[in-house]
Amino acid sequence: MPRTTESPATGSSSRLPSLTGIRFIAAVLVFLHHGIWVNVFSDQDVVSFYRDLFINAGHVGVSFFFILSGFVLTWSARKKDTFGRYLRRRVAKVYPNHVVTFVAALLLLSTATQWHQAVPNLLLIQSWFPRYDVLFSVNPPSWSLACEVLFYLSFPLLLRRVNKIRVERLWWWAGGTVAAVFAVAVFAQFVLPADPAMPDGQPIGLYQFWFVYAFPPVRALDFLLGILLAKLVLNGRWIRVGVGPAALLFLACYALAGELPYVYGLNAATIIPLALLVPAAAVADTEGRRTFLRGRLATWLGEVSYAFYLVHVVVLIWVRGKLGHPQGWDVATGILLLAGGLVLSLLVAWALHAWVENPAMRRWSKPKADRAAAHRKPGTAAGSGAESGSGAGADAGSDDAGSGSAREPARTV
Repeated sequence: MPRTTESPATGSSSRLPSLTGIRFIAAVLVFLHHGIWVNVFSDQDVVSFYRDLFINAGHVGVSFFFILSGFVLTWSARKKDTFGRYLRRRVAKVYPNHVVTFVAALLLLSTATQWHQAVPNLLLIQSWFPRYDVLFSVNPPSWSLACEVLFYLSFPLLLRRVNKIRVERLWWWAGGTVAAVFAVAVFAQFVLPADPAMPDGQPIGLYQFWFVYAFPPVRALDFLLGILLAKLVLNGRWIRVGVGPAALLFLACYALAGELPYVYGLNAATIIPLALLVPAAAVADTEGRRTFLRGRLATWLGEVSYAFYLVHVVVLIWVRGKLGHPQGWDVATGILLLAGGLVLSLLVAWALHAWVENPAMRRWSKPKADRAAAHRKPGTAAGSGAESGSGAGADAGSDDAGSGSAREPARTV
């Protein structure tokens, strides 16, 4: 395949602020999905409309974060990095926020949590268990972090293998990975049992849902796709697809997902437009094209998106419990309550980002000797640069080459 773009002029050191801005949009989709679970509307027609509109929103957000994770880790990979230093940065970025929100969820929400639920969640291994009460225990969105743990551990090996692929074959590998995502959904639909059903009313079997949506080796396909897409851009092989056309295609595929069997809406239905959107935004940044995602506010929202992702369910459930009124409210009041929940979640996320996430990165992301050397250089700080951030995710965590400075639906995201 002939070259269709120029290689990024500054290579993997280029900043990708548009990807940071998109992160918050993906996190808000996850938030809106969880609005189904807290149910603030009393009119059942409105409840049904809201559910139909946002039932796949959380799934999309998670898929985006997983693809983004592979993309930005590859974009910001350091040639002389050691595995220990790389993993130290990832742990420092992801785990402190997880521990704080884990404790907050236990204190505020999980009065009946058992040890067999709490321990896998704390250790971020819950996604390996096909049990609803384990997978979505304590702070439900943290299930995606268990997938990210596998991604982080496997990334050096995956990148080494991908680097051996001839450039002209990268598109074939990307297409094969997308085909594998569809094959997983087909396998789940026709081979895996539909019983038992999902306890939360989603129209799919528990084992089908777990295998397609939460099983870490399967979700590694999204991560691998992100790696391949980054290599395509870095090698000047990206096609001329802009952010606008990719976004329009996403909206069309999102609408189509509601008409397909539910198992395809978990990932397959929107995997192609998401795979186009991430590199399109990256190329726009490397070429210096302005997008609405590059502004100061959009960048800040993206930077707090990981914290927002982890706190929003705790905030929503706690506030809903305090408000009472189990039958819900009228449409206007319900919308105001959701908006208030979003703002409150954002404020809590800002505090978590400022008082936990950033200090943890400064304190633990680099060895003591490196931190001392950084302080001797003007304008340098631990945790700055291409690897200071994380995806929300639902990211939910990634090296933030896309940062301007960085992770899931009813309860199941």
